[in-house]
Formats: sequence, structure tokens, C-alpha cells
Amino acid sequence: MVRIPPHIRAWVEIDLGRLEANVARVRTALPDHLSYIAVVKAEAYGHGLDPIVSRLMRAGADLFAVANLGEAAAIRELGRGWPILVLGALLPGEEKHAIALGVTTTISSLQEVERLGAAARKARKELGVHLKIDTGMGRVGVWHPEAEGVYNAIRAHPNLKLEGIFTHFANSNIDPKLTSEQRRIFLACLKKLKDWDDCPRLIHADNSAGIRSFNRASPFNGARVGLLQFGVSPHPGSLLSSVGVSPVLSFHTRISLIKTLPRGHGISYGSTHKLSRKTKIGVLAAGYGDGIPTALSNLGSVLVHGIKCPIIGRVTMDQTIVDLNKVAEAEIGDTATLIGQQGEAEITASTFSTQSKQIPWEAFCAITARVHRFYRSDTSL
Repeated sequence: MVRIPPHIRAWVEIDLGRLEANVARVRTALPDHLSYIAVVKAEAYGHGLDPIVSRLMRAGADLFAVANLGEAAAIRELGRGWPILVLGALLPGEEKHAIALGVTTTISSLQEVERLGAAARKARKELGVHLKIDTGMGRVGVWHPEAEGVYNAIRAHPNLKLEGIFTHFANSNIDPKLTSEQRRIFLACLKKLKDWDDCPRLIHADNSAGIRSFNRASPFNGARVGLLQFGVSPHPGSLLSSVGVSPVLSFHTRISLIKTLPRGHGISYGSTHKLSRKTKIGVLAAGYGDGIPTALSNLGSVLVHGIKCPIIGRVTMDQTIVDLNKVAEAEIGDTATLIGQQGEAEITASTFSTQSKQIPWEAFCAITARVHRFYRSDTSL
């Protein structure tokens, strides 16, 4: 177990052993010919870029996908030989840095072909690129009727090397009909691209929630795995929804004060919540400044001594109040778990995010920098 110093007010525990075990399980569930694209944007979804990427290198990730060049540069500090795909568009002036780092960039327009190609020509280098096709996401990517022109321009440029083609599903976790239509559009686009399959390249569209099926007759040879590797399963229907992954992150704080308040007493700002009975309350040493969303006010719960304790009153910047009437043995300094397990009781990341009207990606990323990260790697699963 990780030993947490008693002065630490809020922390997360990140189990790198579980991360590695999750990767092994996902890889076993995927067909052998698929490349494992580890998505590690936004500090690896708030888990910490350096330790997560270092363990994923050991676990056998084939390629890392990041949002921007700064994240790519951080991974380069960990290992020079790993393929890195920058999913977002480069800003003007970043081209030379992408070339120097040897990363692969995403192209969504003819203007980017010209700009990135010119920079590569000036550097007398070849820049690897992926063509992104917009099949309905409406974000990065060339709109699919125009994809052929951008594809031809990339292929014609002597300093650009087409290393992949991909798209992004807009609602793969809850709208399989839309996802199927996007997949159909993407495959139709590929058929229009002259000689697109004349050399090995990565064709990918699926994330953890979008994967339905793969076979060797399909052009897809890569899958982008993000949330699943951190132990949050996608919605039912995905090929990977039955993979038995384990949560990698747990989120905790401490009780900083315990007192008893009379019936009718107001709680927190505005005092709109009035106690219906005499209540023993615990003041937690964390609030929205640490990543406990205000949406959990009078709604969420924490675990104290394995007992679910409701949050009462409004979550404030640095403190949150909970009802401790069911926990007679609670003491100042005790651990309160927001995400994770105590004994047989558990609050999952999915429950936490649903109650706070977030998605799990957002909930993880919202855990702020003042929350200490502790890593363990000795878990045997």
C-alpha cells in the first residue's frame, strides 16, 4: 500500500501495475494485427504523463497519441524511438519543432499541406503525417467530400510521408447508428483514394467505446485506447466492453474537523440546506479547488470507514461537508474516498462523473494540480 503522509490533505493513488495489467487484457481482446494506439492527452487524462507513458512503453504500446506538440515533446524526453501522433492541428510556427522532434502530425486541409510541406522542404527533411477525414464530428479533419483533394496533395508532396488515415466518431458510446454511418462514410472515402493501400499505413477510427468488430479483411489496423486502459469500461456493445479492466486511479481527502450541529442549522454558503435533525458533520479538506465539482452539492457521497456518507450543503473551493451520523468511529484525519474502494464499498469513476454531470474524461482531468499524485506498481492481479 502507498503510505500517505498525515499532512497531505487531498491525493490520488495511481496503480501502475493495474495499468499494465489492463493493457495486457485489452491487447488480448484485440486481434493480433491491430496496433495499440495509447491516447495520453491532457496529462494522460489527469493521471500524470511521465509515469503513465513510461509504464505504457514497458506494457507494449505501439504508438502514443497526444493533443499538441508540448505533450509530444514531453514524451520525447522519455524515449526517442517511440512513434507519436499529434492529433490536434499545429499552430503556425510549430512546424519546425514537429520536424525536429520527429513526430507525426495531423493534416486536415490543403493549407496545412502547403505549410507543413514548405517547412519540411526548408529543413530538408521528410515529415510523417496522418490525413484526418471529418465524417460527422465537425471538428479537426477535412470534410469527407473534399478528402480526395487533400489526399492527392499529400501524396504529391516530396517532403510529406502519408503514414495514416483516420476519422473520429462523434458519439460512439451512445449512438451506434451514427457511428455505423460515420464508419460507412469513412470506408467509402478510402475507396475513392487512389492507391491508398499500396504501402503499409495506419487506418484507425475506433476508440474504446467505438470498437465493434475487426477482421483481417477490414482495412482498420489500429485502435485508439484511452479511458479503457485506465480502468473505465465503455458502454455495452463495444468489442471491449467485456474486458475485465481494473480502476487505476482513486481520489481521497481527509476529515479536517468534526462537530455536531442542531436541527435547522444551515450548511455552507447561502445556508439553503437546513439540517432536518441533529447531525454530526465532517469538514473535508478539499473542494472544487481540488476537483470536487459543485454539482455534487447535496447530491454526492464519500466513503468513510467503508460507509457511504452524503455530501451536504454546497461544495466550496477548499472544503466540503459530509453527514457522519452513520460513522460513530470517525475521527479527524480519517480518509474520505471520493473515487475508489473502502472495504466492500466502492464509488466508481462512472458513478462520480454521472452524479456530477460530467463524463469520466472530464472528471479525471478536473482533479487539480494541488492534489498530490502517489504511484504504486506492485499490484498483482
